[in-house]
Amino acid sequence: MVKYSREPTNPSKAAKGKGVDLRVHFKNTYEVAQAIKKMPLKKAQKYLEDVIEHKQAIPFRVFNGCAGRTPQVKTFKHTQGRWPQKSCRIILDLLRNAESNAELKNLDIDNLEIKHILVQRAQKGRRRTYRAHGRINPYMSSPCHVEVILEEREEPTSRADDIGTGGKRSVKLSAKQQAKRRLREGGGDD
Repeated sequence: MVKYSREPTNPSKAAKGKGVDLRVHFKNTYEVAQAIKKMPLKKAQKYLEDVIEHKQAIPFRVFNGCAGRTPQVKTFKHTQGRWPQKSCRIILDLLRNAESNAELKNLDIDNLEIKHILVQRAQKGRRRTYRAHGRINPYMSSPCHVEVILEEREEPTSRADDIGTGGKRSVKLSAKQQAKRRLREGGGDD
């Protein structure tokens, strides 16, 4: 059994997928994962396909050194963005894998949401490159581990449906707020 960093709240309504030692840059994959976190599955897949076709961009928030500015990320209230195609393809494959796991569990595919997605650094790949004057420098890659958990969205309930409240919410007031309310109503401590 593969260990995940988090378990779903309701395992019967969730599907998981995991990729280990993926040969794709950690920093780009991290930003892609943060962009699709908490999105519905179909919307996330469409978004990643648009990124591959350069119709939309991934906002780079954390690892944004030398990332160019593009107006495509204004929808995320950000300025810097890129189009990391390899990372998008890897995560799309992982989402397809988790989706097929959900189909195997007979979950409603149209109602799935990305509840948890995590990208971690993997062990670096060590190679060498040869330099002038007989020197050698390291030539390291930065692979990553990715895990994703899809869960069915729960139908939202209105507050009026709460049992026993009759549509009214009970509000907890502080001592100061209770004192102000008593003064307004004309009553006081007699």
